[in-house]
Amino acid sequence: MGLNSGVDAAPSPILPMDRREFLRATVSGTTGMLMAERLAIAAASHTDSEAPVPLGRTVKATRLGFGTGMAGGGRQSNQTRLGPEKLERLLQYAYDQGVRLFDMADLYGTHRYVARALRGKPRDSYTLVTKIWLHPGGLPERERPDADVCLARFLKEFGTDYFDVVQLHCLMSGTWPREMRRQMDLLAERKRKGDLRAHGASIHSLAALEAAAAEPWVDVIHARVNKYESRTDGPMEKVVPVLNRAHAAGKGVIAMKVCGEGTFDARQRAENLRFIMGLDCIDAMVIGFEKPEHIAEFRSGVREQLAASR
Repeated sequence: MGLNSGVDAAPSPILPMDRREFLRATVSGTTGMLMAERLAIAAASHTDSEAPVPLGRTVKATRLGFGTGMAGGGRQSNQTRLGPEKLERLLQYAYDQGVRLFDMADLYGTHRYVARALRGKPRDSYTLVTKIWLHPGGLPERERPDADVCLARFLKEFGTDYFDVVQLHCLMSGTWPREMRRQMDLLAERKRKGDLRAHGASIHSLAALEAAAAEPWVDVIHARVNKYESRTDGPMEKVVPVLNRAHAAGKGVIAMKVCGEGTFDARQRAENLRFIMGLDCIDAMVIGFEKPEHIAEFRSGVREQLAASR
């Protein structure tokens, strides 16, 4: 889920009052008015669009998330190709705008970028999702260590004590719960020990989605969902009922490919956002942001849809 890349700056609309401005305001007797205006802007910026919502039974997340895997593979993505400084500024801008769900994967190579961008932020102020790649190809090395070994490396790379969600990446087989049982058991053990709060599956076929909906081990599902059925796991008339069953069973659902992997224009993005937010089975969505204006676009759209639904 990406848009288009190429920005150097990510200015925040809420800036602290500098000393000169403060003195001018004091002399003119308008300090109180200026401060009141800034407080009103700040209050307006923190709306229900940024309030965490349940993502399954054990995790909460903001409705809008930052995906870091647009055109990802070989530990690269469009996000990493922005370069460290641009990407870290974009991630920081997203955080400052209330986007507190960050979606990563070993395949994308984005752990260290997100870690640096969030350095110094309270750990309980954001939600970290990552994924383990167990398939042939995709990564530079041939070896595929077990999930617990991968998770230990991820924790070290990020410099955190836990991830909120760890998923098995790009599952396509309808029998994946049987094929991945050892990895599932290893992640369940790490969850018991506190290294992660939830585990689940990133899905890339309707058969795999149906298996995930029925599998008790799954806490959180990444599913490809959009109104135009571009790069999804099937027609929405088949996908949505499966997601409804999964959600009714207590599983969290994160929508991905929300922009058809960067192919939608502004009108399609707006229409699809309305479609996504009209589905009770979707808890959050992740977008492969590459520009701050697209963060603002989706943040505004989420707020508008929430306001319209009241």
